[in-house]
Amino acid sequence: MLKAGGFLVLLIGVLVVGSQAATTHKHTHHPSGGAKERMEDGSYAPRDAHHMEGDEHHSEFDHEAILGSVKEAEEFDSLTPEESKRRLALLVLKMDLNSDGFIDRHELKAWILRSFKSLLEEEAADRFEDIDQNNDEVITWEEYYADTYGMDNEDEDAEKMELDPNKEEERKLMADDKEMFEAADSNKDGKLDMNEFVQFMSPEEFPQMFAVVLKQTLRNKDTNMDGKIDFQEYAAEHSRDHDKEWLITEKDRFDNDFDKDGDGYLNGNEILSWILPSNDEVAEDEVAHLFASADEDHDDRLSYEEIINKYDIFVGSEATDYGDHLHNIHHFEDEL
Repeated sequence: MLKAGGFLVLLIGVLVVGSQAATTHKHTHHPSGGAKERMEDGSYAPRDAHHMEGDEHHSEFDHEAILGSVKEAEEFDSLTPEESKRRLALLVLKMDLNSDGFIDRHELKAWILRSFKSLLEEEAADRFEDIDQNNDEVITWEEYYADTYGMDNEDEDAEKMELDPNKEEERKLMADDKEMFEAADSNKDGKLDMNEFVQFMSPEEFPQMFAVVLKQTLRNKDTNMDGKIDFQEYAAEHSRDHDKEWLITEKDRFDNDFDKDGDGYLNGNEILSWILPSNDEVAEDEVAHLFASADEDHDDRLSYEEIINKYDIFVGSEATDYGDHLHNIHHFEDEL
């Protein structure tokens, strides 16, 4: 096995082969409007919500979890295998915190959690740039409102919407957005700087935003206004659309996953544990997935070679398309 020093020598020898074949990979951006992505039961969608859909595995999530950037993941999709390996090798050196030549589960999890933070910052930065039309590096509610809802005068728009019963959901969404905006405005100056805007865009990631998340959840779910969620309220929006088996499954989740004190209700932290995804759990699942894919000698650690050998799983490249192009070139030469 190669240690860090020896691996650097190997890295210098990696050849870069240029090719810009088109790819068909699609990387997922979180919704850029006011509504945060939610699951069917109303909880915030975890970062790996689209990693597996049915029997289909979407490798884009793996690549973003390692690279910490949708833009970089898209760039890797156009790289040759050789260049992907070269760049991945540089990342592996950074992952190896104790420089022992291996990546253990804790090191990989720490790296993935770091990537999740980078991903939400990248998304927020892109959105911030779109909204901040006057380039003063802060966003007012008026700027956000105009950009997100395509309207100019909030008071006049509200009057018009009051007269339209079909606008009820949109009115609620706007009210929730404004409340979240004000909660993220930590210095109460009526504007969001970049750090505050990240919290506004991803309140599920920041403990200081949990109070407003809880408040909004109770307002939307607690129909009898007793300050807690019973099973009927938990399942209300979807119970009529599902069969008895679905209800049994959800009741089991309610009782065993969320109702920790067994009192038949969700309140406080129990509601948050239902509504908010756990990045720790998502990262642990991703570590397990990557180890299962790459730990060929089953020693519960990944050597540099094991990771580089599975570069397509960790970061991707145009490998498939590149191989197809080579095959087509050789086939064309044979015909000549």
